[in-house]
Amino acid sequence: MTAVIPLHPEASLSLALAVIASSGAPIVLLDGNLCVIAASASFCDAFLVDSKSVEAKQFSQLGDGEWNVAQLSVLLEATAAGMADVHGYEMDLKRPGQDTRHLVLSAQKLDYADTSKVRLLLTVADVTDARIAEKVKDDLLRDKAILLQEVQHRVANSLQIIASILLQSARKVQSEETRTHLKSAHSRVMSIAAVQQQLAASSVGEVELRSYFEQLCRSLGASMIHDPEQLSIEVNVDKTVTDANISVSLGLVVTELVINALKHAFPNQRKGKITVDYHTKGKDWTLQVGDDGIGMPANADDAKPGLGTGIVEALSNQLEAEITVVNAMPGTKVSITHRDEAVVADKPKAA
Repeated sequence: MTAVIPLHPEASLSLALAVIASSGAPIVLLDGNLCVIAASASFCDAFLVDSKSVEAKQFSQLGDGEWNVAQLSVLLEATAAGMADVHGYEMDLKRPGQDTRHLVLSAQKLDYADTSKVRLLLTVADVTDARIAEKVKDDLLRDKAILLQEVQHRVANSLQIIASILLQSARKVQSEETRTHLKSAHSRVMSIAAVQQQLAASSVGEVELRSYFEQLCRSLGASMIHDPEQLSIEVNVDKTVTDANISVSLGLVVTELVINALKHAFPNQRKGKITVDYHTKGKDWTLQVGDDGIGMPANADDAKPGLGTGIVEALSNQLEAEITVVNAMPGTKVSITHRDEAVVADKPKAA
């Protein structure tokens, strides 16, 4: 085993001085009385300190006294006494005729062979420009949020105007077929408005689906159910949090399926309930919208795919999910199921 021979105290000091002299970072070496032993050229250049008169000078007396900060001096004295270290101390350096600079300082006591001589290594980082850049970024994000909020308000107002015009037009036209199409368009505009309203209330990039679906169904019920004692919408959703983009598609699927159930499942003022169910298992998830209404037509040819069916199919494809429609007896249940491809690929094949 090779013995480790400690450096001679003077050799240690010479090594420290060499490191400071070659350093491109602002570094100052202090003794136990907080007098400067050496300072790197980058420190002197950055803070306009005369490199020729820096040695043996009290650190607090450098420059025009801008380093004479009581709290910093106390921390350095405690570090020299071995009672503390300075980590990430922040201060504003104010100099006559110069812009204020924001600094982050760190200091530690060095271990020398000669324990009678205290040495402190002080590093200084100027973070002024970085903080300014952060502030500019924060200001831009705040301005973006304000602009987005304004756009959302305008979109909501525009959707309300369009829906109102469609409803007025439906009341005026003579053709029953045209009236039906206009009312259908009105319902879809209102559903999009409901989705937009709920998403606008969320200021984060992710959406908690339970409260989102509850508010969404509450809005749909308020606009389309005239008698809550006759028809109701129940939401049964786990605590899933998902990306805002995915929640948009899921919300539109829910609104289309709920609207479809309200329009077709309960004719002749039939009482009933619509259930919205969403649960996850790992990366797999299933969205179900069911009702206890009249169920599917006995003859499949009587069920002509409408605009809502096309919308749900397109959104399901976007979500990489499969649609299943079954007669729940009573009622109808539509399931939108997404299975993680990696899990499906690893599943063993049947013999």
